[in-house]
Amino acid sequence: MKKWYVLRVQSSREEKIQENLQKRVKARGLETLFDRMVIPTETVQEIKGGKKRERKRKVYPGYIYLEIETEEDNRENAEQRWHINGDAYHLIRETPGVGDFVGDRNQPVPMSEDDVHKILRLSEPAVEGEEKVVKVEFSKTDHVKIKDGPFDGFEGMVEEVDPEKGRVQVVVTIFGRATPVELEYWQVEKV
Repeated sequence: MKKWYVLRVQSSREEKIQENLQKRVKARGLETLFDRMVIPTETVQEIKGGKKRERKRKVYPGYIYLEIETEEDNRENAEQRWHINGDAYHLIRETPGVGDFVGDRNQPVPMSEDDVHKILRLSEPAVEGEEKVVKVEFSKTDHVKIKDGPFDGFEGMVEEVDPEKGRVQVVVTIFGRATPVELEYWQVEKV
């Protein structure tokens, strides 16, 4: 039976380590012991220099999720019911850039079904028409300066952030009165 495990790897080298691991699996003829290897990513939109950009980013940097053949542990005092096939375990541990499995130091702990579904949902390509996450780098009480629109040059404080719409509400002082102004997040910058 195959189970999912979380593997710690060197951060920013996840793809290279995954590729190397897949080559090693193939070279040793152990393809039947492994199913999927997943690095969950998401597409985010950012505004830098007034320009909107899309980029992929890792949801959990430094981790690879593996579906590996497991064997049932029939020993009476076994702490874990399942353990990873020995050949698969040693191949993974001998791969450069690989740290430990998440769980007990001596025996990796498989992921729960709920966690597996969350990870797989993250790793699947976005459905057509689905909203993309907009990266808004502001939080409530940040002091900002408006750099575009009718309030250009005004300074204020962020009162509300709406990342789904990519908008921020800024309270500015106009004629001595605090006035909330709703803006696109690219129209303001931190002071």
